[in-house]
Amino acid sequence: MNTFLNVLTAIALLLGALMSLAAAIGLLRFPDLMSRMHAATKPQVLGLLLMLTAIGLQMRSWSLLPILLVAWLFQLLTVPVSAHMVGRAGYRTKHRRPELLSVDELDQVVAAVIEDDARK
Repeated sequence: MNTFLNVLTAIALLLGALMSLAAAIGLLRFPDLMSRMHAATKPQVLGLLLMLTAIGLQMRSWSLLPILLVAWLFQLLTVPVSAHMVGRAGYRTKHRRPELLSVDELDQVVAAVIEDDARK
């Protein structure tokens, strides 16, 4: 049983490290803010889950489980919010590449807000 849990731990650690590496490479290689933002959020959360799973399997302590669960839930709740705020700030400050967007649903909304602010 110990050997099986050690193998599962190793697999979870390797997959978590690969997901985190994919996130880091995506941050360096993707061309614009929106795709970098995607690379920073999606694989990072899954990579962290795998790493925390590996820690839980290796430590084999039930008292550690709530701490690991809280750490993962905190990441799961804060990463999308921070990505949304970065994307919103990037969109409003023109740090985007419109030619890479297939549909720009916010263009008309932002233009209306800017026009309304200009009238005031």
